[in-house]
Amino acid sequence: MKIFVISDTHGKLDKVLEVWDRLTNVDLVIHLGDYEKDAQRLEKLLETEVVYVKGNMDGSYSSDDYKVVETEYGKLLLTHGHMENVKMSPLNLIYKAEELGCKAVLFGHTHQAAYEEVNGIYLVNPGSLPNPRDGSNGSYAIINTEKDAFHCAIVYYQGNSAPVKKAPGRGRLSTMLNYSDRF
Repeated sequence: MKIFVISDTHGKLDKVLEVWDRLTNVDLVIHLGDYEKDAQRLEKLLETEVVYVKGNMDGSYSSDDYKVVETEYGKLLLTHGHMENVKMSPLNLIYKAEELGCKAVLFGHTHQAAYEEVNGIYLVNPGSLPNPRDGSNGSYAIINTEKDAFHCAIVYYQGNSAPVKKAPGRGRLSTMLNYSDRF
């Protein structure tokens, strides 16, 4: 299954639509919050299924605002991340994934791309295409799942594609957690 993952569009869909025009064979689009209306609009414009969760800018302040998507690889947990305090630590994401039997967590909120495996669980933040906070021109994720494999690439706007590397001595998640929007 090929999945196009975006987050934190905040009403700005131009880059998302531009990237979509270059993609092929996408089975599912996932929008990880901020704004829910963007996800609904994309579903109509792209004429494809868009699974989405609400973010803090959508007025979501419930720990039940998450979804689980089944793939041939296993379950993927979708959350915006603000209720799991991703600015402080990825531990709440990992605990929730373990509790729900998920093999990966997809989250947003920080506007900074991240991809790591922690305790056998993949953590993926696609960053933000229109509002990046990592010095890039924006980013998104492409995930390919197979029965026994999970492949993720963080793709930077203007065609640069590379997995995000860990900073020496610290995980990428810990370096990005202190720069986020409200909350």
